[in-house]
Amino acid sequence: MALKFVGIDPETNGGNCPSVWVDEASGDLLFQGWEVTDEATLSEVAARSPIAGHEKVVRLPARMRAIVQEACGDGAADLR
Repeated sequence: MALKFVGIDPETNGGNCPSVWVDEASGDLLFQGWEVTDEATLSEVAARSPIAGHEKVVRLPARMRAIVQEACGDGAADLR
């Protein structure tokens, strides 16, 4: 698996590094972010999309929207 680094939180301080990656073989997006542990937020997510035991909900800051868009728009994320 070859991962393409797309971007990191522009306000990162070195120990707080949300980032976005693209799997070049599959086009899948990978997100490194803060694990959501707030029960109210998890309940709201689970009400629409149950969270399996092997899944985590992560949060990226809004300032990373352009990085996510870049990951989706480079052709690597085309639906297969």
